[in-house]
Amino acid sequence: MPDPVLTLLATEANLQAARWLMAMSLGFHIVLSCFGVAFPVAIFIAHRRGLKNDDPVALTLARRWGKSAAVLFAVGAVSGTVLSFEMGMLWPGLMGTFGDVMGLPFALEGIAFFLEAIFLGIYLYGWRGLPARLHLLTLIPIMLSGIAGTFFILTVNGWMNEPTGFNIEHYLATGEVIDIDPWAAMFNGAAIPQFLHMLPATYLVTGFLLASVYATGWLRGRRDELHRMGVAIGFTVAAVAVPISLITGDLATRNVASSQPAKFAAMEMILETEEGVPFTVGGLVIDGEKRYAVEIPKLASFLDTFDPNAELEGLDQIPLDEQPPVNVVHTSFQIMVGLGSALGLLAAFGGWHRWRRGHLPDSDWWYRALVLAGPAAVVTLEAGWTTTEVGRQPWIAQQVMRVSEAVTPREGILGILIGLTVVYAGLAGSAWFVLRNMSRRWRAGEEVGTPYGPDAIDVTDKELVDI
Repeated sequence: MPDPVLTLLATEANLQAARWLMAMSLGFHIVLSCFGVAFPVAIFIAHRRGLKNDDPVALTLARRWGKSAAVLFAVGAVSGTVLSFEMGMLWPGLMGTFGDVMGLPFALEGIAFFLEAIFLGIYLYGWRGLPARLHLLTLIPIMLSGIAGTFFILTVNGWMNEPTGFNIEHYLATGEVIDIDPWAAMFNGAAIPQFLHMLPATYLVTGFLLASVYATGWLRGRRDELHRMGVAIGFTVAAVAVPISLITGDLATRNVASSQPAKFAAMEMILETEEGVPFTVGGLVIDGEKRYAVEIPKLASFLDTFDPNAELEGLDQIPLDEQPPVNVVHTSFQIMVGLGSALGLLAAFGGWHRWRRGHLPDSDWWYRALVLAGPAAVVTLEAGWTTTEVGRQPWIAQQVMRVSEAVTPREGILGILIGLTVVYAGLAGSAWFVLRNMSRRWRAGEEVGTPYGPDAIDVTDKELVDI
């Protein structure tokens, strides 16, 4: 007869391995998905500028970025496929029980993905076969497909945060799913707030990463119009997205406060229900007490309700076995807010300088800041998703199904975790190698001419202009 203690330990180890596997897969894929959504917008800006101004530098950027987008899209397709299999493989309790409820957006996201792939292929091969304006317009379906795919997949995550579209009371009483309404499930209460916050975040991350790459080249001595334009377009995409992301982030946080009080209390480190709750900067919960924190009196209550004396629910109202890990959620939330605010200040300064002086700053310190902004944007994104996913624990579907009830009983997840870690490392390394090799070839002048684009010219020698 198996030892119940050993069985419990094995089950817990399997659960943690499944969690880590899902976290790694999602953390890897989410950055690539940002490029899938927002990169076509940067390409469109460059391509349109090239056609409008008869600018070979802009057309060169568009063509190079199109090829880079294809590489990232291919890697993202692999990681996204792995994620889709993991949903069924790791969490059969969720998918087997609620597949009919939440399956519709998965199907629609697949359609959006294939449309994006088709038009990306048309764009890549259209340089030599399509009229210039029609070729530019093929980017529009790519952009729209990326937006649609983002919405559909976020409705699934929104459903996990606010389950609907079936008779919840009947399920909790009997374990049977009835009265299924897939459309109601897709348009759950969290879907729109999460989509409105995540969509500008994709532009923020992609824009700052593009600016970071070209700012690095600038600091290494490649001070030409191509690199300045790469910085300018990337920064512009990010700078437009930053204020939108900050506004929608506030709306998403308010939605969490009303629908997921345990997550909100962990985010703000509210341990006890009280009036006039302070805003906590930093801090850790040790032995049930808040330590190493700086508190700003009544600010949390004001930010949530616009009333500095409002009462906010604390973790003391949440059963202990339903509380998320406070330190992880609070720390990730603070990182997201802190870095997001810093990126907002950077965007504001660059925008002000562009407005007042007609061009972006020329200082090397500005370019150094942009180099750091790319990785900072990625960390902000990952911290935000950590807050969203870990803050929902221990539920995989909020107040409906626990993660422990959804996980597969099969063993060997740790081995899959190790194997996929190697695979993801190989994918990342391969993508980096291909992109670096393409960059070296481009710097060496290996370009393929197009009917209306640059014909293998050295765009790096073109005179600098203010952008």
